[in-house]
Amino acid sequence: MNEMACVVGIDVAKRKFDIALLINNKIKTRVFDNTPAGHKAFEDWLVERSAIPGQTHLCMEATGPYSEVLATRLVTDGWQVSVVNPVRIKGFAQSELARNKTDRADATLLARFCMAMRPNLWTPPPIEWRELRGWVDRLQALKEMHQQESNRMEAHRASEQMQLVQDVQIHLDWLNKQIKGLERNINDHIDRHPDLKRDAELLGSISGIGDTTVAKVLAYAGNIRRFTNAKALAAFIGVTPRQRLSGSSVKGRTMMSRTGHSDLRRALYMPGMVARRHNPVLKIFGDRLSDAGLAPKAVIGAVMRKLAHLIYGVIKSERPFDANFNHSALAIQDGI
Repeated sequence: MNEMACVVGIDVAKRKFDIALLINNKIKTRVFDNTPAGHKAFEDWLVERSAIPGQTHLCMEATGPYSEVLATRLVTDGWQVSVVNPVRIKGFAQSELARNKTDRADATLLARFCMAMRPNLWTPPPIEWRELRGWVDRLQALKEMHQQESNRMEAHRASEQMQLVQDVQIHLDWLNKQIKGLERNINDHIDRHPDLKRDAELLGSISGIGDTTVAKVLAYAGNIRRFTNAKALAAFIGVTPRQRLSGSSVKGRTMMSRTGHSDLRRALYMPGMVARRHNPVLKIFGDRLSDAGLAPKAVIGAVMRKLAHLIYGVIKSERPFDANFNHSALAIQDGI
């Protein structure tokens, strides 16, 4: 990345966002409303201070829809934007021994992080991918609500509160109807868009991955081709191993890093258990690890990581999963 004339840190909240413009080693701060009018006022304010879109690097934390709307507009208007994992910002703050935690201080910290680290630029996913994520999030919310109501149903039955049982049942029936409707909408949405449909068919060819997981992978990972390799996708999900070895005294157990997309990681847990038994490639892989003495949960974690590699492989090659394909090179690459 070329050197930028100035950098901007943006701390985004629901109703406002604080900014810190770092230019010529001087900080200028301001607060704007997190609205379309506020976004325009922010861009005008930058231009008035000689910030040029192609030479100004803006950096913000990933805070869901509150930051994505602003980031998408800025990229569309030609600004160079990075959307950074909050864990990286927290680590940078610790390295600077930062003591204050205010919106203005966070914006200034983001500006200094951007100047020092030059994070990769962010590209907004196409609208159809963002819409799919909205559908998937809504479906997951209703399924969680259904589980909560089912638990309440059991409690009311145990206490013989039959009127409450009937009331909860009405809600469960409504939720079932809504869930089925959302599942149809998600399938229709994928079928209407050729890129989504093509990737969905490739993902569905992997034994152990069903329609629900396919939709979640597409929604949360986006276009998988943007990752440089399979390990980058596994790191994004948070299924890479984390070792704790130092000198002769620290010999910690290797564990899953869990530094990644938690929703996508949870989405791969049940497919990992299914693939452990029914995917011929991953069954052999899991049996080998189990015979080597690896704990059952650790085996599932390794299978999840291997699933991430298979997901990347079928998308990148644009070829369906083939159980007869020689995967030994990939196993060697993983160090297993």
